[in-house]
Parts: sequence; C-alpha cells; structure tokens
Amino acid sequence: MLLERSCGAAHAALASKGGRMRLTDLRQQGSAKAILPRVDGAPEVVFLNTSGGLTGGDRLDLSLDVRGRAVGTTQTAERAYDAGGGIATVRVTHRVDGWLDWLPQETILYDRARVDRVTRIDLAPGAGCLMLEMLVLGRAAMGEQVRSLHLSDRREVWRDGRPALLEWLRLDEAALDAGPAGLAGSRAIATLAMVGPGAEDTLARARAALGDDGVEAAASAFDGKMVVRMRAGDGWPLRRQVARLLRALRDAALPRVWQI
Repeated sequence: MLLERSCGAAHAALASKGGRMRLTDLRQQGSAKAILPRVDGAPEVVFLNTSGGLTGGDRLDLSLDVRGRAVGTTQTAERAYDAGGGIATVRVTHRVDGWLDWLPQETILYDRARVDRVTRIDLAPGAGCLMLEMLVLGRAAMGEQVRSLHLSDRREVWRDGRPALLEWLRLDEAALDAGPAGLAGSRAIATLAMVGPGAEDTLARARAALGDDGVEAAASAFDGKMVVRMRAGDGWPLRRQVARLLRALRDAALPRVWQI
C-alpha cells in the first residue's frame, strides 16, 4: 500500500529599506507556509507545516534571507510521529547579514519517530544570530513512552564562510538508555546558542537567568559564542526556563505565537 507523503518548502527574504525592514521575497509550496504577523519591533516570520506533523518519507524545507534584524519561529510545536518506514527529512537554511533570532518551538518526538534534520545559518562578516532547539520525548501527561527512535539533528553556524559552531545530536535506543553521559532519564532537552559580536559578554546574564526548578543547565562562552544546554524531566519546566532565558538575553517580548 502506498502512503501519501507530505512535501513542503517556504522561503522569505527581508531587507532594511528606508529605515524599516520590508519583505522582499516570499515563496511557499506544498505543506509549508510562512506568515508575517503584525508585531512591534523586529519583524517575525512564522513557519507552519499544514500536514500536522512529520512521518516517514516527508520532506520540509524552510529558509530565510535576512538583511537587517528579524525573528524566525514556528507556529506551534513540530510533531514527529511513528515513521511507518522511511525517514522524515527537514532542511533549515538561513542567510544573515545583520541579526537573526531563530527560535522555533519545540519538536515532540513520538515512539518510532525517524527524523533527519539539518539546520544551517550562514552569517556575513559582522552578522550574528541566536539559535534555539528544543526536543521533547512524547507527552508525559498522556503517559507516553519513547522506546524506539532515530534522530539525526545537525546544527551549523558559519561565519564569513568558516564554521563557527558545529553540533550533531544523534538519539537512538542506546542514547535513551544512557546514563549521565546521555539523557540520564530526561524527557526534554534544549540548546540555545548565540554567535556574533559581543556573544561572550552575555554569559553572566545567561547564568543569572538559569535555575528554574526541575531543569539542569550550564552555560559557557568563548570565541564569539555563548552556549546554554538544558535538560528536564518534562517539556513544561524546560519551556518555562527557555522563556526566562530568552527574555534576559533579548530584552524583548517572546515571539507573538509563543504561549507561555
């Protein structure tokens, strides 16, 4: 039996013209959409996947070209379901000449999900970004358990054509059962990275914003980068901690579509 697969691509470009950020290009097809709600401050591009989630054989491509300052996010949590054979593929590629806050909401991984995702942000000389990734294993309130999983999640930030931050997270059954060197029983993890001029100077603010109950976290900074890693027993305390951290680092409201 042939199963219907979802395919979508969305691209938006924004540039500063006449002292204001303006939309210069918008392309979308299939299940991927991009919308720009009216907000104060930097413009927000909100991506959504109208298929309702990811399963085996699906493909999703999202991209931004920012010349100025902008925020990119997702309308809601992305969900990766039982793949049913095959692997869901996600490609996120952003180009930045200015500053981008890439703040997608969490990805919820269900039992037997299979996802291959690559996120790459290319920074022009003097540009910078704030990049967030949150992962949640099932829904604790529903009693869901994730026993089988394949996730390959590669994150890259390139600065002036050279790698500034390269991370590759792989989760499978062995990682789920690992001790302190792995998830250590955590159901939710997150990484927040700032790359750009002055990133190291935000370390004290980041550390001061940590400490929510139920969340283990650590932050470090070097060579134009500041990275915070977090893990928790459930998605809600992690989301709450991430929101507190973003408020401290951005001096701005959370993206309009976030619900905290």
